[in-house]
Amino acid sequence: MKLFADSIKDGVVVLDFGSQFTQLIARRLRELDIYSEILPFSTSIEEIKKRSPKAIILSGGPHSVYGDKSPKRDLKPLLDLAPVLGVCYGMQLYCHQMGGEVKPTKDREYGLSEIKWSDLSSVKFPFLSKAKKTNAWMSHGDLVTGVPKGCEVIAESESGHIAAVVSKNFLGLQFHPEVMHTEYGSDILSYFIFEFAKLKTNWSSGEVYHRIESKLKSSVKEGDTILCALSGGVDSAVVATLLTKILGKERVKCIFVDTGLLRKGEYQEVLDKMTSIGLDIKGVDESETFLSRLEGVSDPEKKRKIIGHTFIDVFKKEISKIGKIDFLAQGTLYPDVIESVSPNGQSVTIKSHHNVGGLPENLDLELLEPVRELFKDEVRGLGRFLEMPEEVLSRHPFPGPGLAIRLLGEIHKEDIALLQEADAIYIEALKEEGIYDDIWQAFSVLLPVYSVGVQGDGRTYEKVLALRAVTSVDGMTADWFDFEHSFLKKVSNRITNKVKGINRVVYDITSKPPGTIEWE
Repeated sequence: MKLFADSIKDGVVVLDFGSQFTQLIARRLRELDIYSEILPFSTSIEEIKKRSPKAIILSGGPHSVYGDKSPKRDLKPLLDLAPVLGVCYGMQLYCHQMGGEVKPTKDREYGLSEIKWSDLSSVKFPFLSKAKKTNAWMSHGDLVTGVPKGCEVIAESESGHIAAVVSKNFLGLQFHPEVMHTEYGSDILSYFIFEFAKLKTNWSSGEVYHRIESKLKSSVKEGDTILCALSGGVDSAVVATLLTKILGKERVKCIFVDTGLLRKGEYQEVLDKMTSIGLDIKGVDESETFLSRLEGVSDPEKKRKIIGHTFIDVFKKEISKIGKIDFLAQGTLYPDVIESVSPNGQSVTIKSHHNVGGLPENLDLELLEPVRELFKDEVRGLGRFLEMPEEVLSRHPFPGPGLAIRLLGEIHKEDIALLQEADAIYIEALKEEGIYDDIWQAFSVLLPVYSVGVQGDGRTYEKVLALRAVTSVDGMTADWFDFEHSFLKKVSNRITNKVKGINRVVYDITSKPPGTIEWE
């Protein structure tokens, strides 16, 4: 269900040339209260004109402008239509087409690089009054070595390479302003949107709600009934509340499935909380079904697919008990989609998600995904607009496959119990310390690794637990949380003392990228 495409004029069109950060560009624009729509790089100029964009952004990508299969299009019609921002590959493509020079380099620039800005009268980024050098996130193999006529170089990298250019209707950046590692990245995007392209704000939680309300009322017929798959997390809770508010409690039936892979005490806790906020919810214990199907499976992709198929089987069984159901509603988000399948055939699949990819035909239901085009913090904003309890909205994300992807290797009941106990100790300590809300996501991972230890004056040979905690805005990029050493010491001691079967605790200090937030 597309909610916003073709409906909001005077926004920004982002053309996807294959960057993993394309969705993040759209997210940053929404932070600026600007609607943006992502389209394939090959979208016809006629289709783009239908959106009446006030600005156009060319995303980066892993390709070379000289590659036979690299994504290309004529940029002149775009420049005639609206101001254009070219990011990474987008800047290279512009310079290549407009008479500049682009050359491959043997040494790919990747990661943070210092950018030196020139003194200019034409470009007045707000931060230039206090910083002439900034750090920016690079990821490219080609270099712009000569700029087109009428184009001015406004920044160079620490290696002396051209890092930013400007002309009458074009701003080009060799780095990624959308990535949180780039200093003043939001300021640069803000300058392009409000100063260079002269846009006005047009995006808010209220606007999102009213558009979803209008779309639902036009696509869900009077009398249609919806089955809402609740996971206990923020996304599905907001979807269920949204649907219940718009369509009525009698038409929205919620099911919460105990897969045997939930956190400690979570099954009853979620049922109680969802009932208290006014949802029609039924709990279904299918833990034996899920665990028996996962027996002997260690590959994470197979785990995800088995869990996804099992959910469908459970829903089919419950539908037969409920009676007439027309839609299945899910809390699918934008990041779920971009990591599972490229919407345009350009960007690379990172991992599949159990709730992405449509429904099997024999389920005979239509799929309803009202927040599919939103990011996590936008969903939280929508929940606040609906006046949902902050306790529900502030919960850390929890994956649909649950602990199956936090138990590396084969899944055994005794390992689930170990992980549940250890993770409960970890999360409780975060809340005791008053830092739970400072963290985007925190969880434990039980590794298929045994370690020698000494406990109770005896030798042990038990499992290793990894702790993970990250800060983020939307989950597209993330940094590891910098705990006080005393906190890590306290948690490690509690876990190794209280959870028999774990004798070593480690802390994961990998950012995203290069890692993902979850281990599998």
